Amino acid sequence: QVQLVESGGGSVQPGGSLRLSCAASGPISSIYVMGWYRQAPGKRRELVAIITSGGGTVYANSVKDRFTISRNNAKNTVYLKMNNLKTDDTAVYYCKLGQAVWGQGTQVTVSS
Repeated sequence: QVQLVESGGGSVQPGGSLRLSCAASGPISSIYVMGWYRQAPGKRRELVAIITSGGGTVYANSVKDRFTISRNNAKNTVYLKMNNLKTDDTAVYYCKLGQAVWGQGTQVTVSS
């Protein structure tokens, strides 16, 4: 059974940076798309960024030029580097593999 484990969340002041990691374990294929989603209190879960096995990326407009998604296929790991964080970025961030495998989520709080 495939499992995803996220790490790297925490609390930071506006303008700060964080780096999230998501490691996949189990029988997976590197061809899967991996991505990050987030859910703020009272809001729907939304796409943050996705990356294909070949390195193609898609970002939400709200995070373009601030966040960078990357992956290491050899380590079955996807990363999200978040710069210039804003209070609106506060949410639980979830990693996703393919169409249906989710991580447990990691809290990111941006507050002064």
